[in-house]
Amino acid sequence: MEIKRVGVVGCGLMGSGIVEVCARSGYDVVVREVDDDLLGRGLDRVEASMRRAVERGKLSAADAEAARARITGTTRLGDLGDADLVIEAVVEKMAMKKEVFTALDRLCPPATIFASNTSSLSITEMASVTRRAGQVLGLHFFNPVPVMKLVELVRGLQTSEETVTIARRFAESVGKTVVVCKDSPGFIVNLLLVPYMLDAVRALERGIATKEDIDTAVQLGLAHPMGPLTLLDYVGIDTTYFIAEAMFEEFKDPRYAAPPLMKQMVLAGLHGRKTGRGFYDYTHK
Repeated sequence: MEIKRVGVVGCGLMGSGIVEVCARSGYDVVVREVDDDLLGRGLDRVEASMRRAVERGKLSAADAEAARARITGTTRLGDLGDADLVIEAVVEKMAMKKEVFTALDRLCPPATIFASNTSSLSITEMASVTRRAGQVLGLHFFNPVPVMKLVELVRGLQTSEETVTIARRFAESVGKTVVVCKDSPGFIVNLLLVPYMLDAVRALERGIATKEDIDTAVQLGLAHPMGPLTLLDYVGIDTTYFIAEAMFEEFKDPRYAAPPLMKQMVLAGLHGRKTGRGFYDYTHK
């Protein structure tokens, strides 16, 4: 099977990035959002990202124009019915993902492959609401999608070898390096990353150091490009909180239990860069 037409469900930070890399790699892309406002904002995000790429000499103006022409936005899930591959990129909540896949299973032909961009949730559970468990897998991109080179390809319990082969070929065709892992909470990256970020929040809660000094210590002492609290603001404190909760629910390991400060920040709407404030204030940047 050859992937020619890609559907993307969700045009938020991750979905818009996936739309962009697919269109820039020559695929026709249909992206669906729940309403025109969210769709417009997502497509504007794609446009702004490609404009920056042109300004930096990473993309020619002609290639950007060609990529734009390959993107179609819609608020109708049914418009993804003729896609060869559908990538789900909705909020990190299992109930919403299962709702999407249940509907897609009715709308798409039997050959269509379903992928989730989940960063922690069970592919096998998502596949259980479909009649094509062998054609469901995880394709976990990283933010910002046009820049980050990695994709975690996640095998569900019933994912077929053929599906893995096709999905690997697709991910490599959009310029990504693929690592393959089994369907275990957090996969590879978040299995290791989440406890590290939560420990940084615990250190801040305990007053071990200021947020600036925690970040500077990690950045300079461990040669990381940014400190853990800055990274949390970038990834999204709410997103990381939901990932941690899902992993704790599965493992019952206190390393994955989100600190009270994170829960308070999520409830207060302090989600990081996307809301203007998290551990740091971005409202004047």
